[in-house]
Amino acid sequence: MERADLSRAGLMGERSGGVSPVLALAAAIILAPAQVWAEIPYEREPIRYLTAQPTDPVAQLKQRLERGESSLSYDSQHGYLPALLKALKIPVSSQVLVFSKTSFQRTLISPAAPRAIYFNDDVYVGFVQGGDVLEFSAADPDLGGTFYLMDQAERPKPALVRQTHDCLQCHASGKTEDVPGHLVRSVFPDADGQPIFNAGTFTTTDESPWKERWGGWYVTGKHGRQVHMGNVVVTDPKQPETLDQVAGANVTDLSKRFDVTPYLSRHSDLVALMVLQHQTKMHNLITAANFQGRIALEYAAAINKALGRPAEEVSEGTLARIKGPAEELVKYLLFVDEAELTDPVEGTAGFAREFAARGPRDPRGRSLREFNLKTRLFQYPCSYLVYSRSFDAMPAMVKTQVYRRLWEVLSGQDQSPAFARRTSQERQAIREILEATKPDLRQAWNELRP
Repeated sequence: MERADLSRAGLMGERSGGVSPVLALAAAIILAPAQVWAEIPYEREPIRYLTAQPTDPVAQLKQRLERGESSLSYDSQHGYLPALLKALKIPVSSQVLVFSKTSFQRTLISPAAPRAIYFNDDVYVGFVQGGDVLEFSAADPDLGGTFYLMDQAERPKPALVRQTHDCLQCHASGKTEDVPGHLVRSVFPDADGQPIFNAGTFTTTDESPWKERWGGWYVTGKHGRQVHMGNVVVTDPKQPETLDQVAGANVTDLSKRFDVTPYLSRHSDLVALMVLQHQTKMHNLITAANFQGRIALEYAAAINKALGRPAEEVSEGTLARIKGPAEELVKYLLFVDEAELTDPVEGTAGFAREFAARGPRDPRGRSLREFNLKTRLFQYPCSYLVYSRSFDAMPAMVKTQVYRRLWEVLSGQDQSPAFARRTSQERQAIREILEATKPDLRQAWNELRP
């Protein structure tokens, strides 16, 4: 019997061998290691991924279209793509291009016809030349990654359709922190864009070594002596490790590699790719902390009821289930394992300027969106997704733990090796920006001050 079934069985009074399953579950929660919870039953209560109503920006647009409150204009070359980007507030400068056949529309994707991806803080849109549909994934505050398709044929009333099982085959695994989520993959592509899977693949984040990034992607920008896997294909499938990374370095013009005119932009911006690879894992860690917290609290409530304890009582086992994912979230939030830049980097599409302009800023004009791009991605290394709806939707107990740990690290109380990378000046600057721009965090920190 699986864990969720045990909790329900105990509430119904079933027994086996004279021991209530609820009591057995209580012992498991207190004594079992955190790894027991790696497989998250998100299709059941309290998550109900398959049946709950999403509230992400794509779901909201879907509802407006169904009610006739919004409409989308049709473009003869790009279908509904330009109108959708405008409706979802996604900048064209975010365009990045992937030519590996790693989408369900793989037959239409190749180095000569890459798939375009556009994104903002909450939504990702995929466009394939000649494709029948547009692809969407979004960060839903309660459900994590949610997925949609829209038919590209012109219709009086275009419709967004939510997808579940098919998308979850790739978007719910250890690569996405075992929750419905997002990922950036780096592969060894052959001349047609087919990944050479026996050579291995990489899940790309801001922690990834540069030499493992962006295989199967186009990359436009300058990055000095650092090399990556982008812009090139494997010429000898029997020796994929001979990929000529130098040939793909510091590319600023893609027009000699394929016809760029069918795309909204001529670029696959380097800085946009760096933000994308950070953001996808950050979304997944937020979702994992949310799911783990909600499930732990639901089980705790069932156990408290069965044992006649106060409903609000929290055991050490329940708290441990919350602390683990919260700690991983805090570490990634503060970029403690980010791969260091050895040379400055620069994009080509103006993405960095547009992204940084969105703020918010503290009284001194500082923002978590400001780029460094000399030794690291951001000037003030704390993720801007701390402002996201998904972050704010985490259970109160989870957010309290995250805020407590952020205070301990940023105030200097925690001087452990795990956070030694953040200097006292960096900690102070991040702390001041957060206090000025995130009111609920400021209130939580006021309660922690001596």
